[in-house]
Amino acid sequence: MKGTNVRVFCGIGWAEKHHDVALVDDTGKMLAKARVSDDVTGYRKLLDLLAEHGDTEAEPIPVAIETSRGLLVSVLRAGKRQVFAINPLAASRYRDRHGVSRKKSDPGDALVLANILRTDLHMHRPLPTDSELARAVAVLARAQQDAVWNRQTVANQLRSLLREYYPAALDAFVTGRKGGLAHPEARAILAVAPTPARAAKMTKTQITAALKRGGRQRRTEAETIRLREVFRAEYAHQPPLEPPLAEEAMGRQMLALLRQLDAAAEGVDDLAEAVEPSFQQHPDADVITSFPGLGSLLGARVLAEIGDDRSRFADARALKAYAGSAPITRASGKKRYVGRRFVKNDRLVHAGYLWVFAAIDASPGAGAHYRRRSEHGDWHAAAQRNLFNRMLGRLYHCLQTGQPFNEQRAFTPFLEAAPA
Repeated sequence: MKGTNVRVFCGIGWAEKHHDVALVDDTGKMLAKARVSDDVTGYRKLLDLLAEHGDTEAEPIPVAIETSRGLLVSVLRAGKRQVFAINPLAASRYRDRHGVSRKKSDPGDALVLANILRTDLHMHRPLPTDSELARAVAVLARAQQDAVWNRQTVANQLRSLLREYYPAALDAFVTGRKGGLAHPEARAILAVAPTPARAAKMTKTQITAALKRGGRQRRTEAETIRLREVFRAEYAHQPPLEPPLAEEAMGRQMLALLRQLDAAAEGVDDLAEAVEPSFQQHPDADVITSFPGLGSLLGARVLAEIGDDRSRFADARALKAYAGSAPITRASGKKRYVGRRFVKNDRLVHAGYLWVFAAIDASPGAGAHYRRRSEHGDWHAAAQRNLFNRMLGRLYHCLQTGQPFNEQRAFTPFLEAAPA
């Protein structure tokens, strides 16, 4: 066991079935290296190796690894140990400092990671110490967001197929219709009318029954008439052969995609139902949902990405940089460029786009801010990003102080300048 006056750093080259471990001291001397399996036995071997070199609950050895998730990371984060998730791109840049041959190996990567902490620990942030409830909200919110993206992917595949043989379905459910092909009514109709020929033969009773299965309760008669007219209108078709083999084959393909869309839509709804009660139990929920444009579901996505570790971001600028809303400056000699960030948290960016899109209508101050930025030459995306940047600054302040959002204090200059 090493003396307490020696600082030890650990690097782990992560892989699927095994992990390479390297320990170095504060002079860069290799103290130990090992390969552990990705199971309970391997984790125990790793913890024993750390303990042999001075790892204690009071003074745990910091660990660098190229991932922030998984059972190995969960084991390492137990207690007060700092775990640093090093971006693989950053690790590859450090690798060039140790040799120019461009050789690469898992044991070598572990050594590089350990030396990153030895030389530049202050330049990297450890994984945040979020509460268990915040981590649970993050799991559910990210899963729900993935389910939404998956649903849209399947809906796009279905739309692409319908363009080839069934344009009436696109006119009925896509053009100017909220929800599109993922809407329960559209899925209910397509399930019983997978081809344009079958759709044209549907009676009013059949259409009405399908709409009710899709959940429609109001204006059913008017929607039935509209769909019947669309399905019986004149469209281009696949070659009119008897029997229409190609059209029937595409109908079978469409039904297969429709089943995938049904499953994706069900997953979205189930996860949304799980996210909201978990988020509402969190102490930060009231502050987050006090902001215009943030409801329970979108608020849960924001909480999932920023967490509840108050020390995670040094100031509001750090949060804005993490979200990609703060501009970045590149200057060299006489050249100077100020533009948007490309390295950012994409999930938080997506949530921020939806947030400010809703806030523009929900908040007079946010709407005035957006219009002023547009009048000064910002395009739509740039004006939204600037508004998101301002809202994040207010959110950071409110979370740090426990205060709800205040419209007047957040947008005083813009409200005063807005026309009466």
